[in-house]
Amino acid sequence: MKNIADTANFKKFKKLNCIYIDKTEQIYKLIKQNRVFISRPRRFGKSLMQDLIATIFETGVDPYFKDLWIYDKWSEDLYPVLRLNFLDYTTDNYEKFSKLFYKNLVAFTQKLNLGNIITPNTEADEMIFDLIQALDHEKREIVILIDEYDAPLTANINNRELYIRFQNTLRNMYGILKNKECIRFLCITGVTRSKDVEIFSVGSDLKDLSYDTDVSTIIGFTKDEIRKYYKDYINLAVSLDQKIPEEQVTEAQIDLFLDRLAEEYDGYCFDEEYIHKVYSTWSVNTFFEKLGRTKLVRFGDYWYKNGGIPSILANYLKTHTINLEDYAEDLKVRISDFDNPASLLEMKQEVLMCQTGYLTVHSSFSDNNVVALGFPNKEVQRALESLISFNLFPNETFDKEEETKFFSTSTPEEIINKFNLLMNSISYEEYQNLSERTIQGFLHAFMIGAKQAVLTESHSALGRSDLIVEYAHRRLVFELKYAKTKQECEIKLQEAIKQIQEKSYGDVLPNKEVVKLALVFNGDQNVRQFSHFEVVK
Repeated sequence: MKNIADTANFKKFKKLNCIYIDKTEQIYKLIKQNRVFISRPRRFGKSLMQDLIATIFETGVDPYFKDLWIYDKWSEDLYPVLRLNFLDYTTDNYEKFSKLFYKNLVAFTQKLNLGNIITPNTEADEMIFDLIQALDHEKREIVILIDEYDAPLTANINNRELYIRFQNTLRNMYGILKNKECIRFLCITGVTRSKDVEIFSVGSDLKDLSYDTDVSTIIGFTKDEIRKYYKDYINLAVSLDQKIPEEQVTEAQIDLFLDRLAEEYDGYCFDEEYIHKVYSTWSVNTFFEKLGRTKLVRFGDYWYKNGGIPSILANYLKTHTINLEDYAEDLKVRISDFDNPASLLEMKQEVLMCQTGYLTVHSSFSDNNVVALGFPNKEVQRALESLISFNLFPNETFDKEEETKFFSTSTPEEIINKFNLLMNSISYEEYQNLSERTIQGFLHAFMIGAKQAVLTESHSALGRSDLIVEYAHRRLVFELKYAKTKQECEIKLQEAIKQIQEKSYGDVLPNKEVVKLALVFNGDQNVRQFSHFEVVK
């Protein structure tokens, strides 16, 4: 089997015998556009795409592109490539940022034998201006690749003064790059898209291809690509999962496995027509790498554990709250707010959540001037629930072993008491509109944060229970109801008991101790606790 890459250096793929899913046809289309911008969440493969583009401009197709689509299509001259990755720069100190920028440009100009054209102790935009002037004077062309262009902005959304200083510099810089003949190709990538900088202004020569159908799968893996390029790993996964020899694996079993993989990691859409979807590259690669190394089939939350809370969202959460009930169903956003938000500082929360990878497009852009946003897959839904859990219950330690021991051994009374302690820790000023779904979401978020094996809306032959938590020798089944008054509580409790009994919630294989709890949350502002519950036989 080929190796799973853990690098964004394209040249190392061949050297280390790594799987590379051929995206060069779409990259060819991208380069033909001359000036492009693409946004994607963190850990999706933007840097690898940029490195591949740099490689083909710097070295041509030999030897790195020999077996790829672009090999016999590319015949351009070689060009020097200026690479700027703002994640590598200091973003909390403008002067340090400028010094690093200066060193980068000086090294590049020395490589081009342009002399001492870059002046120290000047603004970054002035340095770019000096470079462009020198290139124009000598009638030379270069390629410019800017990765994570918005890092200085996203790192400072809670520091308005520094944010505006970076904003002005970047705006001026991109204004200088506009329509310059010395730039053979310009590609800018980042997480966010907003009018904060010049690249999105009226008259910009940069094409925003973030949701262009033709290149919508340029970053990320499609199901067909995974089936083709990861075939050996898929056979191994099915073999281990089904406990059969690899040669006995059938196409039907492969299809079932790919469906499971899709539930966890597929569903991202960067297509304005809502046609093409892709899997998370980081999650798929990590899953298969661990599979090959450990010979275990584990669907882990890999994206969230490695960059799942990007700096912009972490900074946003310092001054904002994410309400769980807001994400219970698909959200509708006006195309104007989604496609070109005015500012990072005023961006709508649901748009920010989409740009950072927690939501994705669930409709075409032509549907009544609105676009639907929702969770792409189970991994991301759990990631958001974990994020919300840590914000809902900031004082909880979330010790997995401790919580597992508690819920797998405690009495129903002890469990209800713990639930009430949890609910008491929530700031109800931030959650004015309580409901059954909201209460269910709170408990689910806690269980996710505590790394418990929890399911919501769990399907059985006769219906769906609100919450099920599985342990080695015990199954907890909760049917939750919400009441606004004490008088309503008894009625709701009887409804929950009847529902559990008639639907036989929890009566599934494997056999184990089943604890069925009907419980009612009294939403009266003077109560706000689970005041009524009963163990259902």
